[in-house]
Amino acid sequence: MELFDSLKFKIIRRDIRIVFPESLEGRVLGAAARLKIEQLIEPILIGNVDEVRIAIHDRGLQSSMFKIIDPDNFDRWEEMVESFVERRNGKVTREAAEKILKDPNYFGTMLTYMGIADGLVSGAIHSTADTVRPALQIIKTKPGVSRTSGAFLMVRGRDQEKYIFGDCAINMSPNAQELGEIAVECAKTAALFDIDPKVALLSFSTKGSGSSPDVDKVATAAEVAQKLAPQYDFDGELQFDASYVPSVAQLKAPDSKVAGQANVFVFPDLDAGNIGYKIAQRLGGYEAIGPILQGLNKPVSDLSRGASEEDVYKLSIITAAQTLLEEEQN
Repeated sequence: MELFDSLKFKIIRRDIRIVFPESLEGRVLGAAARLKIEQLIEPILIGNVDEVRIAIHDRGLQSSMFKIIDPDNFDRWEEMVESFVERRNGKVTREAAEKILKDPNYFGTMLTYMGIADGLVSGAIHSTADTVRPALQIIKTKPGVSRTSGAFLMVRGRDQEKYIFGDCAINMSPNAQELGEIAVECAKTAALFDIDPKVALLSFSTKGSGSSPDVDKVATAAEVAQKLAPQYDFDGELQFDASYVPSVAQLKAPDSKVAGQANVFVFPDLDAGNIGYKIAQRLGGYEAIGPILQGLNKPVSDLSRGASEEDVYKLSIITAAQTLLEEEQN
């Protein structure tokens, strides 16, 4: 079964509610309609009802397909404002909260936090910061995870080759503890796609062939990850060729459970991660799906502003599948 067929099978007819704050954007409406018709999710659109209905009709769609919530006429507004003020631990006044929650990303994130929605997809017309900031302030990271991270699913050859790359989107220069936590979250993301995680923490050095504080950081991070999630296999520091090529692994890391067979690649910093996934995408012919935000209490997904309707569709399926993974882990 191909990758997205497998994910669809998991989520179909589960009535998973995904909120889309960018309800006037054609790419989002087209994807949301397709997801609704295929019974994969129950889309929730945010905005003025009349304006959203016009946008829906302009796309040749029926507004009856969607649930539309208008922040200006929300029957649980008072409850939402009070919940937001409490969640922010006194960092905002009630008056400030009422203004902030008119922002569709904040409003949609609060719908998710309150359990009215199961997850959120945004970013088609908003920056990563606009999508991630509300999630960090409201939904926050899971216990034992100090910060969120962004992974890409790299796919080539009708899903016959699939790998996880992280962190390629969020953290500039994580320390050893943070990098270890990122490695664990990448392993969990791999499991979502039926990948048995073999996690390589990458470096310019393999098992002490180079020496620097950066090498020490990666080696320590591998130890942190293995302690946090002993059910998975982690190893580092490993050069990419040692992690991927069996013959090189035999020479450089013959006793490793990961070297030569890695399918999850954790980069030491954002420079390496961003460069690495784009090289694989542009020179290697891989499709890069993501970023998939990891480590949050509930799934929030950040689209690229250049995302196509198909990208919105696929990332929404992943977000819905993440809700089931959270249920299993809790």
